[in-house]
Amino acid sequence: MNIFFHELKAYRKSTFIWSVSLVLIIALFMSFYPAFAKDAENFEKIMEGYPEAIRNAIGFNLGNFFTILGFYCFPLSFITLCGAIQGMNLGTSIVSKEVSEKTADFLLTKPVTRTSVLTSKLLSAFVSIVMTNIIYLVATIFMVFQVKTDDFSMKILLLLSLTLFFIQLIFLTIGVMISVIVPKIKSVLSVSLTTVFAFYFLGMFSSTTGEEAKRYLSPFKYFDTAFIIKHSSYEGSFLLVSMIIIILAITASYFVYAKKDIHSV
Repeated sequence: MNIFFHELKAYRKSTFIWSVSLVLIIALFMSFYPAFAKDAENFEKIMEGYPEAIRNAIGFNLGNFFTILGFYCFPLSFITLCGAIQGMNLGTSIVSKEVSEKTADFLLTKPVTRTSVLTSKLLSAFVSIVMTNIIYLVATIFMVFQVKTDDFSMKILLLLSLTLFFIQLIFLTIGVMISVIVPKIKSVLSVSLTTVFAFYFLGMFSSTTGEEAKRYLSPFKYFDTAFIIKHSSYEGSFLLVSMIIIILAITASYFVYAKKDIHSV
Protein backbone atom coordinates (compact mmCIF):
# COMPACT_ATOMS: atom_id res chain seq x y z
CA MET A 1 0.00 0.00 0.00
CA ASN A 2 2.93 2.36 0.73
CA ILE A 3 4.21 1.72 -2.79
CA PHE A 4 0.79 2.62 -4.19
CA PHE A 5 0.64 5.99 -2.42
CA HIS A 6 4.28 6.71 -3.20
CA GLU A 7 3.67 6.11 -6.91
CA LEU A 8 0.43 8.07 -6.85
CA LYS A 9 2.25 11.01 -5.31
CA ALA A 10 5.00 10.72 -7.91
CA TYR A 11 2.42 10.90 -10.72
CA ARG A 12 0.53 13.80 -9.15
CA LYS A 13 2.25 16.58 -11.08
CA SER A 14 2.12 14.85 -14.48
CA THR A 15 -1.53 13.88 -13.93
CA PHE A 16 -2.39 17.50 -13.21
CA ILE A 17 -0.51 18.75 -16.28
CA TRP A 18 -2.11 16.18 -18.60
CA SER A 19 -5.58 16.88 -17.20
CA VAL A 20 -5.24 20.65 -17.62
CA SER A 21 -3.84 20.18 -21.13
CA LEU A 22 -6.77 18.02 -22.22
CA VAL A 23 -9.24 20.48 -20.72
CA LEU A 24 -7.61 23.38 -22.56
CA ILE A 25 -7.66 21.48 -25.86
CA ILE A 26 -11.34 20.59 -25.63
CA ALA A 27 -12.26 24.09 -24.44
CA LEU A 28 -10.41 25.66 -27.37
CA PHE A 29 -11.93 23.42 -30.02
CA MET A 30 -15.49 23.51 -28.68
CA SER A 31 -15.42 27.30 -28.48
CA PHE A 32 -15.25 27.26 -32.30
CA TYR A 33 -18.47 25.26 -32.66
CA PRO A 34 -20.99 28.16 -32.68
CA ALA A 35 -19.16 29.75 -35.63
CA PHE A 36 -19.10 26.43 -37.53
CA ALA A 37 -22.78 25.78 -36.84
CA LYS A 38 -23.75 29.30 -37.90
CA ASP A 39 -22.01 29.03 -41.27
CA ALA A 40 -22.38 25.27 -41.79
CA GLU A 41 -23.25 25.46 -45.48
CA ASN A 42 -20.06 27.28 -46.50
CA PHE A 43 -17.86 25.10 -44.31
CA GLU A 44 -19.46 21.99 -45.81
CA LYS A 45 -18.62 23.18 -49.32
CA ILE A 46 -15.00 23.69 -48.27
CA MET A 47 -14.77 20.21 -46.74
CA GLU A 48 -16.33 18.60 -49.82
CA GLY A 49 -13.25 19.77 -51.71
CA TYR A 50 -11.07 17.37 -49.74
CA PRO A 51 -10.85 13.72 -50.87
CA GLU A 52 -12.97 11.34 -48.80
CA ALA A 53 -9.91 9.32 -47.80
CA ILE A 54 -8.30 12.43 -46.30
CA ARG A 55 -11.50 13.36 -44.46
CA ASN A 56 -11.71 9.88 -43.01
CA ALA A 57 -8.07 9.96 -41.93
CA ILE A 58 -8.46 13.16 -39.91
CA GLY A 59 -11.88 12.28 -38.50
CA PHE A 60 -14.23 14.43 -40.59
CA ASN A 61 -17.68 12.97 -41.20
CA LEU A 62 -19.79 15.32 -43.28
CA GLY A 63 -22.93 13.41 -42.33
CA ASN A 64 -22.90 14.70 -38.76
CA PHE A 65 -19.96 17.11 -38.50
CA PHE A 66 -22.13 20.17 -37.96
CA THR A 67 -24.06 18.69 -35.05
CA ILE A 68 -22.61 19.22 -31.58
CA LEU A 69 -21.66 15.55 -31.18
CA GLY A 70 -20.32 15.25 -34.72
CA PHE A 71 -18.15 18.32 -34.22
CA TYR A 72 -16.95 16.95 -30.86
CA CYS A 73 -15.56 13.88 -32.66
CA PHE A 74 -12.99 16.03 -34.46
CA PRO A 75 -11.09 17.30 -31.36
CA LEU A 76 -11.66 13.91 -29.76
CA SER A 77 -9.21 12.37 -32.23
CA PHE A 78 -6.48 14.69 -30.91
CA ILE A 79 -7.60 14.19 -27.32
CA THR A 80 -7.23 10.41 -27.63
CA LEU A 81 -3.79 10.88 -29.17
CA CYS A 82 -2.66 12.96 -26.19
CA GLY A 83 -4.32 10.55 -23.76
CA ALA A 84 -2.56 7.60 -25.38
CA ILE A 85 0.78 9.33 -24.85
CA GLN A 86 -0.07 9.85 -21.19
CA GLY A 87 -1.10 6.21 -20.75
CA MET A 88 1.93 4.89 -22.62
CA ASN A 89 4.24 7.17 -20.66
CA LEU A 90 2.82 5.94 -17.35
CA GLY A 91 3.04 2.30 -18.37
CA THR A 92 6.55 2.48 -19.76
CA SER A 93 7.91 4.24 -16.66
CA ILE A 94 6.38 1.80 -14.15
CA VAL A 95 9.34 -0.58 -14.08
CA SER A 96 11.94 1.14 -16.26
CA LYS A 97 12.33 4.12 -13.91
CA GLU A 98 13.44 1.78 -11.12
CA VAL A 99 16.25 0.59 -13.38
CA SER A 100 17.24 4.03 -14.69
CA GLU A 101 17.15 5.56 -11.19
CA LYS A 102 18.97 2.52 -9.76
CA THR A 103 16.36 1.84 -7.09
CA ALA A 104 15.13 -1.55 -8.33
CA ASP A 105 17.36 -3.65 -6.12
CA PHE A 106 16.50 -1.53 -3.07
CA LEU A 107 12.77 -1.85 -3.74
CA LEU A 108 12.89 -5.61 -4.18
CA THR A 109 14.76 -6.15 -0.89
CA LYS A 110 11.64 -4.97 0.92
CA PRO A 111 9.32 -7.64 2.41
CA VAL A 112 6.93 -7.52 -0.56
CA THR A 113 6.53 -9.83 -3.51
CA ARG A 114 7.16 -8.76 -7.08
CA THR A 115 3.47 -9.31 -7.76
CA SER A 116 2.58 -6.84 -5.01
CA VAL A 117 5.06 -4.30 -6.35
CA LEU A 118 3.73 -4.48 -9.89
CA THR A 119 0.11 -4.47 -8.70
CA SER A 120 0.66 -1.34 -6.61
CA LYS A 121 2.33 0.42 -9.52
CA LEU A 122 -0.41 -0.60 -11.93
CA LEU A 123 -3.14 0.57 -9.56
CA SER A 124 -1.49 3.95 -9.07
CA ALA A 125 -1.20 4.45 -12.83
CA PHE A 126 -4.82 3.34 -13.26
CA VAL A 127 -6.01 5.82 -10.63
CA SER A 128 -4.06 8.60 -12.36
CA ILE A 129 -5.82 7.82 -15.62
CA VAL A 130 -9.22 7.68 -13.90
CA MET A 131 -8.61 11.08 -12.32
CA THR A 132 -7.61 12.54 -15.68
CA ASN A 133 -10.77 11.17 -17.29
CA ILE A 134 -13.05 12.49 -14.55
CA ILE A 135 -11.60 16.00 -14.90
CA TYR A 136 -11.78 15.80 -18.69
CA LEU A 137 -15.35 14.49 -18.70
CA VAL A 138 -16.61 17.20 -16.35
CA ALA A 139 -14.95 19.89 -18.48
CA THR A 140 -16.33 18.38 -21.70
CA ILE A 141 -19.91 18.22 -20.44
CA PHE A 142 -19.65 21.81 -19.23
CA MET A 143 -18.28 23.05 -22.58
CA VAL A 144 -20.84 21.14 -24.64
CA PHE A 145 -23.70 22.66 -22.67
CA GLN A 146 -22.17 26.11 -23.09
CA VAL A 147 -21.86 26.00 -26.88
CA LYS A 148 -24.66 23.64 -27.97
CA THR A 149 -27.16 25.00 -30.48
CA ASP A 150 -29.53 22.02 -30.37
CA ASP A 151 -30.37 19.02 -28.19
CA PHE A 152 -28.05 16.03 -28.02
CA SER A 153 -27.86 12.61 -26.40
CA MET A 154 -25.96 12.59 -23.12
CA LYS A 155 -25.49 8.83 -23.46
CA ILE A 156 -23.70 9.23 -26.79
CA LEU A 157 -21.56 12.04 -25.38
CA LEU A 158 -20.48 9.77 -22.52
CA LEU A 159 -19.75 6.87 -24.88
CA LEU A 160 -17.64 9.11 -27.09
CA SER A 161 -15.75 10.56 -24.13
CA LEU A 162 -15.08 7.15 -22.60
CA THR A 163 -13.14 6.12 -25.71
CA LEU A 164 -10.31 8.20 -24.22
CA PHE A 165 -10.32 5.98 -21.12
CA PHE A 166 -10.28 2.72 -23.11
CA ILE A 167 -7.48 3.86 -25.41
CA GLN A 168 -5.45 5.01 -22.42
CA LEU A 169 -5.89 1.61 -20.79
CA ILE A 170 -4.69 -0.17 -23.92
CA PHE A 171 -1.54 1.94 -24.17
CA LEU A 172 -0.95 1.81 -20.41
CA THR A 173 -0.82 -1.99 -20.50
CA ILE A 174 1.28 -2.03 -23.67
CA GLY A 175 3.68 0.35 -21.95
CA VAL A 176 3.89 -1.85 -18.86
CA MET A 177 4.66 -4.88 -21.01
CA ILE A 178 7.44 -3.01 -22.80
CA SER A 179 8.89 -1.78 -19.51
CA VAL A 180 9.25 -5.31 -18.10
CA ILE A 181 10.51 -6.89 -21.34
CA VAL A 182 13.11 -4.32 -22.37
CA PRO A 183 16.15 -4.57 -20.04
CA LYS A 184 16.85 -0.84 -19.94
CA ILE A 185 14.91 2.06 -21.45
CA LYS A 186 17.05 5.18 -21.78
CA SER A 187 14.19 7.55 -22.61
CA VAL A 188 10.61 6.73 -21.60
CA LEU A 189 9.21 9.66 -23.56
CA SER A 190 10.89 8.71 -26.84
CA VAL A 191 9.62 5.13 -26.57
CA SER A 192 6.12 6.38 -25.74
CA LEU A 193 5.97 8.90 -28.57
CA THR A 194 7.37 6.46 -31.13
CA THR A 195 4.90 3.72 -30.20
CA VAL A 196 1.83 5.95 -29.99
CA PHE A 197 2.51 7.85 -33.22
CA ALA A 198 3.27 4.61 -35.05
CA PHE A 199 -0.17 3.27 -34.12
CA TYR A 200 -1.79 6.66 -34.83
CA PHE A 201 -0.42 6.90 -38.37
CA LEU A 202 -1.19 3.23 -38.90
CA GLY A 203 -4.79 4.07 -38.00
CA MET A 204 -4.83 6.98 -40.43
CA PHE A 205 -3.52 4.69 -43.16
CA SER A 206 -6.23 2.12 -42.46
CA SER A 207 -8.85 4.89 -42.83
CA THR A 208 -7.57 5.88 -46.26
CA THR A 209 -7.75 2.32 -47.60
CA GLY A 210 -11.29 1.75 -46.34
CA GLU A 211 -10.55 -1.90 -45.50
CA GLU A 212 -12.37 -2.93 -42.33
CA ALA A 213 -9.84 -5.60 -41.35
CA LYS A 214 -6.99 -3.07 -41.19
CA ARG A 215 -8.78 -1.25 -38.35
CA TYR A 216 -7.63 -4.04 -36.03
CA LEU A 217 -4.02 -2.87 -36.52
CA SER A 218 -4.51 0.34 -34.54
CA PRO A 219 -6.31 0.87 -31.20
CA PHE A 220 -7.19 4.37 -32.39
CA LYS A 221 -9.66 2.83 -34.84
CA TYR A 222 -11.35 0.46 -32.39
CA PHE A 223 -13.93 3.09 -31.44
CA ASP A 224 -15.52 4.48 -34.57
CA THR A 225 -17.24 7.73 -33.64
CA ALA A 226 -19.70 7.59 -36.56
CA PHE A 227 -20.82 4.13 -35.45
CA ILE A 228 -21.18 5.28 -31.84
CA ILE A 229 -23.32 8.27 -32.85
CA LYS A 230 -25.52 6.14 -35.11
CA HIS A 231 -25.98 3.11 -32.84
CA SER A 232 -25.39 4.57 -29.36
CA SER A 233 -22.99 1.70 -28.62
CA TYR A 234 -19.52 0.36 -29.29
CA GLU A 235 -18.67 -2.27 -31.88
CA GLY A 236 -18.59 -5.57 -30.00
CA SER A 237 -15.71 -7.14 -31.96
CA PHE A 238 -13.38 -4.18 -31.42
CA LEU A 239 -14.34 -3.88 -27.76
CA LEU A 240 -13.51 -7.57 -27.35
CA VAL A 241 -10.14 -7.11 -29.05
CA SER A 242 -9.41 -4.19 -26.71
CA MET A 243 -10.11 -6.35 -23.66
CA ILE A 244 -7.97 -9.17 -25.04
CA ILE A 245 -5.02 -6.83 -25.61
CA ILE A 246 -5.31 -5.43 -22.09
CA ILE A 247 -5.58 -8.86 -20.46
CA LEU A 248 -2.74 -10.39 -22.49
CA ALA A 249 -0.45 -7.42 -21.89
CA ILE A 250 -1.05 -7.47 -18.12
CA THR A 251 -0.65 -11.25 -17.93
CA ALA A 252 2.61 -11.13 -19.90
CA SER A 253 3.86 -8.30 -17.69
CA TYR A 254 3.31 -10.26 -14.48
CA PHE A 255 4.84 -13.41 -15.95
CA VAL A 256 7.99 -11.68 -17.22
CA TYR A 257 8.44 -9.46 -14.16
CA ALA A 258 8.21 -12.42 -11.80
CA LYS A 259 11.14 -14.11 -13.57
CA LYS A 260 13.10 -11.05 -14.61
CA ASP A 261 16.70 -10.62 -13.45
CA ILE A 262 17.08 -7.35 -11.58
CA HIS A 263 20.63 -6.08 -11.72
CA SER A 264 21.97 -4.50 -8.55
CA VAL A 265 23.62 -1.10 -8.48
